[in-house]
Amino acid sequence: NYAEQFKSLDLEALKRDLMELMTTSQEWWPADYGHYGPLFIRMSWHAAGTYRIADGRGGAGSGQQRFAPLNSWPDNANLDKARRLLWPIKKKYGQSISWADLLPLAGNVAMESMGFKTFGFGFGRPDVWEPDEVFWGPENTWLGDERYNSDRELTGPFGAVQMGLIYVNPEGPGGNPDPLAAAEDIRETFGRMAMNDEETVALIVGGHTFGKCHGAAPALENVGPEPEAAPFEEQGLGWKNKHGTGKGPHTITAGPEGAWTNNPTRWDNGFLENLFAYEWELTTSPAGAKQWTPKNPEADGTVPDAHDASKWHAPMMLTTDLALRMDPIYGPIAKRFHQNPAQLADAFARAWFKLLHRDMGPRTRYLGPWVPEPQLWQDPVPEVDHELIGEQDTGVLKKKILGSGLSIPELVSTAWNAAPSFRNTDKRGGANGARIGLPPQKDWEANEPKQLAKVLQALKKLQQEFNQSQTGGKKVSLADLIVLGGCAAVEEAA
Repeated sequence: NYAEQFKSLDLEALKRDLMELMTTSQEWWPADYGHYGPLFIRMSWHAAGTYRIADGRGGAGSGQQRFAPLNSWPDNANLDKARRLLWPIKKKYGQSISWADLLPLAGNVAMESMGFKTFGFGFGRPDVWEPDEVFWGPENTWLGDERYNSDRELTGPFGAVQMGLIYVNPEGPGGNPDPLAAAEDIRETFGRMAMNDEETVALIVGGHTFGKCHGAAPALENVGPEPEAAPFEEQGLGWKNKHGTGKGPHTITAGPEGAWTNNPTRWDNGFLENLFAYEWELTTSPAGAKQWTPKNPEADGTVPDAHDASKWHAPMMLTTDLALRMDPIYGPIAKRFHQNPAQLADAFARAWFKLLHRDMGPRTRYLGPWVPEPQLWQDPVPEVDHELIGEQDTGVLKKKILGSGLSIPELVSTAWNAAPSFRNTDKRGGANGARIGLPPQKDWEANEPKQLAKVLQALKKLQQEFNQSQTGGKKVSLADLIVLGGCAAVEEAA
């Protein structure tokens, strides 16, 4: 029982250990700028960013990034090192902290260690010990894109444009460095993760305020197989790099090379300042990836090197970054955030919290003292502030429901239709909240709207009569009456 084991966790001690880890660079995988924070943010983001609204699959809720195929996706390159860095902490705290909680928590603490005020954090993600059977796409090769129809419309439930990516190709659609076309891919994929345009801009800007990209040399001739395909002696690690030392300044991950901001380990408005301050020209990284460099000579020497204090660089941007400036919808949002840093900080904090928790279901499943107030996307149900009905009341209500003139089939079908909207993947839907009486469910053809309206009208009348007759504040909810009516009808029919 993870909730019971979690009660023994010393949260403040865990947070201190994570804070210390951020700046304790290891020789076997040196931290950029002496800080692992950006690496852990990427790990947390990619753990959560697989979530998709079509079927509720993906997300950080069970620690799936530890298993194939996610542990070997090209977009997760070198995150095996991030998880390995966390192992001493996981070993220390044992079963009181799950991997599923530790992976997103590390990114949250990383942001706080770099000066950002997060919105909160909810624990409560139990581990699983084998990969979920999820259909991630029809392709049988990494970065395949057979998920499009002839009009280049993304089909199926998929939340990414290519096999093995979290969202989009940073170089542009199919490697085409077109920021406006990239904006369309961004809008489609982030929308499939339940993010609107403002949340999308906030997430990209906030995430790219930290850290850098790694493309020291071409991957094809230097980087070995991913963890699942790596030889046994790699002990669970992958992407062994034979370029130089294979780490630090010689790291190869996605291909682009460089940092977005002048201070990659501090929260500031540097990403948007650079995005709007310079004119950008298309260049290629040492790995051959398409990226953008300022035309302005004053940009040279403004970004510190990640490993050599004597070296300085110009900032870089990805094609997907320029989309935030050039797209007619994203552009004004980004400009407003540029002019109002406090708005950006608030929007990013909220969007980041949503990213990490969207797959967890109701807020009642969250554990710990850092859980913030309810959010609309959590589908909050009002907390019970009254006495609940007892066994005697249940019997009385059943008789009244059966005597209301509603038929057995009407009562059964209404209860049946209220419940099966639940899906176990992201714990959404179900009879709780009586959402079958609200748009859009009340108008679904499968819910027989005319019959549903008749049943709900009768049940609401019974609810009102019962609640008004009580002197001690006892109440029955419409959601309970719907279920109770179905049960009474089944019992009567039996």
